[in-house]
Amino acid sequence: MNTSSSIPSSSALSVNTKREVLNRVVLSLQKKFYKPELLTEEWLQSVESHRPGIESAATQDEFEQSMMKLLHTLNSSHLGFFHETGRLASSRAALSATYLAEETEEGRRWIFQDVHKGGTAAKASIEPGDILLRVNDREIVPPEHPTFPFGQISAVEVIPADGRKRTAHIDVAPPKGKKLQFIQPQLVEYQPYPNDIGYLKVAMFPGMVGVDVATEISRAIEELGNVKGLVIDLRGNTGGGVGALRVMSLLTPAKIPVGFAPNRKWASKNLDTVKLSFPRFNRIPSKKIELWTLAVRFMPSLVSKSPVVLETEGLGPKPFHGKIALLVDRHTASAAEMIAIFAKENGLATVVGEKTAGRLLSATSTKVGGGFRLALPTGSYRTWNGMTLEGNPIEPDLRIDFDWRERRSGIDTQLQSAVEFVSRALGSAGT
Repeated sequence: MNTSSSIPSSSALSVNTKREVLNRVVLSLQKKFYKPELLTEEWLQSVESHRPGIESAATQDEFEQSMMKLLHTLNSSHLGFFHETGRLASSRAALSATYLAEETEEGRRWIFQDVHKGGTAAKASIEPGDILLRVNDREIVPPEHPTFPFGQISAVEVIPADGRKRTAHIDVAPPKGKKLQFIQPQLVEYQPYPNDIGYLKVAMFPGMVGVDVATEISRAIEELGNVKGLVIDLRGNTGGGVGALRVMSLLTPAKIPVGFAPNRKWASKNLDTVKLSFPRFNRIPSKKIELWTLAVRFMPSLVSKSPVVLETEGLGPKPFHGKIALLVDRHTASAAEMIAIFAKENGLATVVGEKTAGRLLSATSTKVGGGFRLALPTGSYRTWNGMTLEGNPIEPDLRIDFDWRERRSGIDTQLQSAVEFVSRALGSAGT
């Protein structure tokens, strides 16, 4: 399969187009970037120092890379620059997998850590602990990250657990729509464990409201039955939308305020006082047809750009309440981190695993000309208790680091530790 003929030429950008796009990127940041104090004179000087390289970029790929180098100087998550055709995908978006850099017999390499079921990496039989060597005959050495062309089959050379090099073929589907592209894995996995323990894994929370993923989560809990303890696996979950509220709602029977994301216009206000007046979102509809009622309900807030407080849905008592372990790792980010910090602040679950990513901002994308879009953060998420997470990873209650050598031999120490913790909690509760 090769649909690259449908992708526009990467060398069709004029200097004027590149200059205009750069100027519109700067203007969009000045209007919408959540933290205007970072757009200093020093930042403008950085723009001018990067301008020659950006305007002289010979291909579209080089142009995108040059723009990203400029955006990286702001040291903020949720910043991106891409063409609407989505010709290249990051490894996370293309593979539904994450990795970390470690020393191996082949030198410093990327090691696969989270491989989500149903993703392209999993379909190519790539597993956690596999060592990445090459992509399309190009040797990949950290800190360089591999990218994958949409609509093509890429050859990925790895070293699996048996130590024998093999080539996996990654079939990356063509992009759909004009937003930042990703290949969606299986969203929800679940299975019963011994001693009345349930296991629930959520790979991501796609969609602004997340009706589909919320429905799948509730269905999984229903299928698990009357489990008395629960392990919720958010490892490798890089976030998404409001669907994460369903997981938070499973942690408590009550309606509890979670947090909100004020934009730049609220930066000078006393949020501890005004937050009480913000409207609250506390129910994910069961059907998409109900979304229009949400649009009507929250239209005034959208118009005034005032924050909306997330509040748990009040799903009632569950037999596993008070006996929940939340699994996270260094790739747990964004909406998944909202769940972790909500659990910690309210004492609703024990967080097990590694420090999270510390990337939690609300974001959007905007057109900047030439078919390009700028993804940028517009608000900094704030918990109801006033904590912000951008740049502040969440420390687990029970620290269990990822050991790739153990993992490639089939031992998931993090999961084992979470299950053991829940078993002890059940024992102490006398169940």
